[in-house]
Amino acid sequence: MWTNRRSFLGLATAAGAGALVASGGTPAAAATRAGRKPAPDAAVSEEPDPTVWREFGDPLVRPTRFGPLAGLTVAVKDLFAVEGHRVGAGNPAWLAGSRPESTSASAVAELLAAGAAVAGIARTDEFAYSLAGTNGHYGTPPNPAAPERISGGSTSGPASAVSLGQADIGLGTDTGGSIRIPSSYQGLYGIRPSHGAVSTEGLLPLAPSFDTVGWITRDARTLRAAGRVLLPRGGGRAPSGVVLAQEIIDVASPEVAASVRRAVAGWRGAGLPRVRGVRFDADVLPDWVRAFQTKQGVEAWSRWGSWVSRHWESLNPDVRSRFETASKYTRDDLVAAERVLREARARVDDLLGDRILILPSASSVAPTRAEAALGGPVIEQARAQTFQLTCLAGLSGRCAVSIPVRSRTAPVGLCMVGPRGSDRHLLDLAVRVEAAGL
Repeated sequence: MWTNRRSFLGLATAAGAGALVASGGTPAAAATRAGRKPAPDAAVSEEPDPTVWREFGDPLVRPTRFGPLAGLTVAVKDLFAVEGHRVGAGNPAWLAGSRPESTSASAVAELLAAGAAVAGIARTDEFAYSLAGTNGHYGTPPNPAAPERISGGSTSGPASAVSLGQADIGLGTDTGGSIRIPSSYQGLYGIRPSHGAVSTEGLLPLAPSFDTVGWITRDARTLRAAGRVLLPRGGGRAPSGVVLAQEIIDVASPEVAASVRRAVAGWRGAGLPRVRGVRFDADVLPDWVRAFQTKQGVEAWSRWGSWVSRHWESLNPDVRSRFETASKYTRDDLVAAERVLREARARVDDLLGDRILILPSASSVAPTRAEAALGGPVIEQARAQTFQLTCLAGLSGRCAVSIPVRSRTAPVGLCMVGPRGSDRHLLDLAVRVEAAGL
């Protein structure tokens, strides 16, 4: 049986050592003092894996102050500005035309000011326009929890860096599920904050109506520690309860659905909030996904269309196909999509109010590497089914936390979608769930 209580074959790096001057001890000691789980024991790797890292340092960027994250390291998704370094966006042609950034993105700067060091700049799917992690230019990052399976994207590099033990925090983005999916596929913890809760300043956008800055860790306490730095102060209104809809869970594969149900069944005995059932017509989800993807596509083409039109040949087949579709959307398509999205948001708000919704983080376990052809049918089917689950947080602007749960073959994530502004409460609940060992 696969379980989230596993040992990683981590790779130690000198990045953590770079923060020792500031922290006054080892990364493990600093983590232990803060009540966090230390990085896994590891053997030294002479060369960083190029499928995981575009740049890697000793560390790449040192902390600017001593703070609560002292001794921890960050893998930064290759969409964020890092002072003195270029942004590559997962595409060699874009990287070739980039110049070193004069300042760091807001989220990067905040982590540095909290005592964390940047271990390096980690890979992403091209322009974050994918959920698989299969970048044809640089290769697919490893999935240590299921080596024969893909890593998940588009926060693929940071997720693998965390899973390998090469970083403690993977800073990434989540537009359609790019934090939650690699977290689910690799048995990690990840958060998509409430839309707008964390600044996107210094981030290359994909679809600003849905883009969020999120992060991935090996344990819930570190996830919460980063949240205390990045999220707005003040806890917001606490959620009033927890619900699930069997119709939504049934969107997932039988294996994933069963894993989520088993975990939820253990909540009462573990002293966690009672989970109540609600009814939901899941037949609307494909329409909601189409509306979401239409607006996402319109915004992606608005941001990237001019450059893409001159560089079609530089794109991987899957991402090229999405941009080709995006280029054909009309004003009428957008108006229709926005009407559906308004109705969908209202229905989600009516259904949930200020309660937390439990659902699977992804519709299946990670597809195998053998199945993972760029734009191939297995990947596209997994993307379509998973989008029916991930779009609920995206279209409603709600926060979502993915936590690993026990499963029989490969990692599975349980997602908790909380009311807008309840991010800190959701992170507290994630710590409680982790402690319950479900």
